[in-house]
Amino acid sequence: MDERRIDCARQSPEELARARELEQTVFRLNHTLPMTPEYDALLRRIFPDMGEGSVVRSPLTVVRAHEVRIGRRVVVMNGCLMMAAGGITIDDDALIAANVQLISNNHDLDDRAVITCRPVHIGRRAWIGAGATILPGVTVGEGSVVGAGSVVTRDVPPATIVAGNPARIVRHIPSASDPRP
Repeated sequence: MDERRIDCARQSPEELARARELEQTVFRLNHTLPMTPEYDALLRRIFPDMGEGSVVRSPLTVVRAHEVRIGRRVVVMNGCLMMAAGGITIDDDALIAANVQLISNNHDLDDRAVITCRPVHIGRRAWIGAGATILPGVTVGEGSVVGAGSVVTRDVPPATIVAGNPARIVRHIPSASDPRP
């Protein structure tokens, strides 16, 4: 997986203006009555390509929202942190519980002004439990479940439950077509 590097000390005036505008829009969203036309309009300014039927609850913290893709019928609950410089994709029907952290970037160990970026991908119908942290470069497979409070440091196979710090496989989720024991 390719890693992008961004030197935060050398951002253009346009990049800094975009970041300032986003931070102010997120602040307004976090101080607006939910489930109102004003709230919905602010949410669409933050995530213009958000899929139909998706909801994002406040408070929300997001950096580089233009790098976030949200599918259809996605639910993102209160307190989500999205560090999106590396890109975050949340596929259709995913559930993101309260206080989840989706982190697609980190600081370089030698030059802390540089951030290293790798995408986070939450697969279709995945469920991320409350307080879980998904780290850079991780893909959570389709239909998987991440236990509450888990720290996911590597990819999660489809139809799998993981939990812990670091998250480890708990079990496979049988499909309707799997034979019953």
